[in-house]
Amino acid sequence: MTKYDTAVIGGGLAGLIAAIEVAQGGKQVVLLERAGRLGGRAMTNKKNGVLFNLGGHALYRAGAAYRILQELGIRIEGCAPPSKASALWNNKLVPMPATALTMLTSKLLSWSGKLGLLRLVMRLSKMDANQAGAASLREWAEREIPDPMVRHIFYGLCRTATYGHDTDHQLATPVLAQVQRALKGVLYLHGGWQTLIDQLQEKAARAGVHILSGVDVKEIVHAHGQVKGLLLANDQQLVVSHVISTASPSETYKLVPNAEQTILKQWKEEARPAKAACLDLGLRKLPVPGRDFALALDQPIYFSHHTLNAKLSDDGTLVVHLMKYNGPGEHNPKADEEMLTAVMNTLHPGWEQEVVARQFLPNITVAHDTLHKGKSKLMTGPVVAGIRGLYVAGDWASHGEMLADASAASARRAAQAILKQS
Repeated sequence: MTKYDTAVIGGGLAGLIAAIEVAQGGKQVVLLERAGRLGGRAMTNKKNGVLFNLGGHALYRAGAAYRILQELGIRIEGCAPPSKASALWNNKLVPMPATALTMLTSKLLSWSGKLGLLRLVMRLSKMDANQAGAASLREWAEREIPDPMVRHIFYGLCRTATYGHDTDHQLATPVLAQVQRALKGVLYLHGGWQTLIDQLQEKAARAGVHILSGVDVKEIVHAHGQVKGLLLANDQQLVVSHVISTASPSETYKLVPNAEQTILKQWKEEARPAKAACLDLGLRKLPVPGRDFALALDQPIYFSHHTLNAKLSDDGTLVVHLMKYNGPGEHNPKADEEMLTAVMNTLHPGWEQEVVARQFLPNITVAHDTLHKGKSKLMTGPVVAGIRGLYVAGDWASHGEMLADASAASARRAAQAILKQS
């Protein structure tokens, strides 16, 4: 039996940040990752010299993740996505009305629609997102945006900023706040998100974190309302006073005996994950130069050429990313891949002849829970009421943040909760 003060379950972005901050506070910390390498969904895979993230990844300059990573001394190197955009409507490509000039000349919009879009863009940059109250995204948009085409453009912007497609359930307030963050600047990272993970792993090791990869946690042991330790899949036991779980709501629930008597049951049952189908391609060249970003307005799909500004290959191979935001319910991976391929055919006919590497993720989890109508409480964690010493962090343990921002912010909240007890 080995004794630590704190055990962190999961070696992704949230787990590494939490482990570092607890260790820097003077605690003995062990981090356990069941995979053979750290990173979780922030890993970057290399295929034929091409770097592929696990799905769409953009870092928001105005978000919590960017700020916390900077405070930890992590180098963040990257560039902004393409600024010139196209729109897909009825399988036809048209200029996206993204600037004042393209708004006024757009064939997608009536004159009243053009003025409405201009007013919407100006409003989004200044409004208090909290004014949306408890309205769903659709309820807010139907009330505030009278022109149907302007609403299509708005929904496309929301999907791109949140990686979500659930307008009837997403709460308007956090979505609008996320769109505002996106409008303040987005980065595609040189070398992919693995560059962040590698630096965090090195920093964790320097802080004294004991990192165990390829180790599966079987149970979070607790008694009399207090965490006692961890039971590992190999029946090894760790004695710990505090546990931070960065696993999903359902996985955390399974790890805790009698979890049905705790808030974990509610978090598991109310979770509404966001998922997506992603197609990443390494290409020798783009068949249509200059066609670097496209947003479908009548389908939940977007396309982006990441290596227009970011370095993601050893030899100049181009990397493009397509994502279909999957709403709730079942999805057909084959049909989704065909849909993404059809979009690629429209944008860059002949692209198949240029492929160097390919990665298709049929239904990757973008976030294990979203801020949606039906949640009993909008702030999740870090404390698990009823079990002293148990905390949660991750993209689902949000206090209003989304995606990587929720992961980083919740990791800090969990770490600070432990350190405040000292």
